[in-house]
Amino acid sequence: MIRLVALALLLTVLVPPAFAGEAQKESSPGKDRVFEMRTYYTHEGRLPALNKRFREHTCDLFKKHGMELIGFWTPIDEKDGKNDKLVYILAYPSREAAAASWKAFQSDPEWIKARDASEKDGKIVKKVESVYLNPTDYSLVK
Repeated sequence: MIRLVALALLLTVLVPPAFAGEAQKESSPGKDRVFEMRTYYTHEGRLPALNKRFREHTCDLFKKHGMELIGFWTPIDEKDGKNDKLVYILAYPSREAAAASWKAFQSDPEWIKARDASEKDGKIVKKVESVYLNPTDYSLVK
């Protein structure tokens, strides 16, 4: 898990400078800005359905509700959940903003419709882990 966080932060360093400036303009982090690392464990064979749901619905709905998308990853190795795990990081202006965003997202009729449609062949996610993170004073991402 720590390796995934380190990878996420490393990738932000590798973003070409032209894009890095744009990202900083879009997000003006305050001192209370927090990150949330979420790990989804899917039922067997359901990772493609989860990725499709994020690609076609969830990411846009996250943005609609004030969540900043930092990145999304799947493990490379079988032992780490290659076929059944999605890890992603979101950012919020504050912990309170995160709570408000999640509340609005979960009650959004568009989300409920997308979730229900994507689960017509069965549930997708069997377990979710969520960890809120503060950047260190030496973090390149704040």
